[in-house]
Amino acid sequence: MSDMLNVKGLSISFGGLKAVNNFAINIEKGQLYGLIGPNGAGKTTIFNLLTGVYKPDTGTILLDGQNLTGKSTTDINKAGIARTFQNIRLFKDLSVLDNVKAGLHNHHTYSTLEGILRLPRYYKVEKEMDEEAMELLKVFGLDGECDFKASNLPYGKQRKLEIARALATEPKLLLLDEPAAGMNPNETAELMETIRFVRDHFGMTILLIEHDMKLVSGICERLTVLNFGQVLCTGPTQEVLSNPEVIKAYLGE
Repeated sequence: MSDMLNVKGLSISFGGLKAVNNFAINIEKGQLYGLIGPNGAGKTTIFNLLTGVYKPDTGTILLDGQNLTGKSTTDINKAGIARTFQNIRLFKDLSVLDNVKAGLHNHHTYSTLEGILRLPRYYKVEKEMDEEAMELLKVFGLDGECDFKASNLPYGKQRKLEIARALATEPKLLLLDEPAAGMNPNETAELMETIRFVRDHFGMTILLIEHDMKLVSGICERLTVLNFGQVLCTGPTQEVLSNPEVIKAYLGE
């Protein structure tokens, strides 16, 4: 299989401290991949590098063969990387439907003038977006709550909505930042099913950061372990999780 994400030699320093040092990762198309490591290992910094929030000091980021190194957040999102956040970042006061429509604006456009004057193209595009957003909400079982305020959804459903909104941008690679954070065991089990479903239904390539090892061992095919900004170990999930170095890094023995 060909690589969806190919990262080599990625490094960044903040005030002389190397937060990420010579990071490399290869993720195949359709793979469910985990990035794990102790708190402060540099995992979120890597997500910020992959999405253009930070510009790397060195290294290259290739998405499906396209070089995204140093590009803006908007350009990277349009090229096909979408993410969710550890602290859910929905438009709380907007409806569930409008949250998903916000993600669709990458691929559905009308001019400001068409919007202000409510010209025919405005209605055509809005109708298309409504239909597409509803299709996505159906996939996640949220279509019945399409008119609810996003803030009124229970926590687990807000997570689903965030994933639906990310998928609305039509990504090639979906980055999930601690999707199980704050969830109870039942919600986590449901989340595992959702992530598997997203991968299979949309043919999606997924990279996730997660501390919940039950979730990680349950869905990830391969793992990269980060420690102090450097790759400690990479390989098939069970092999990595039973690696003495990895156990030591987590338990701090």
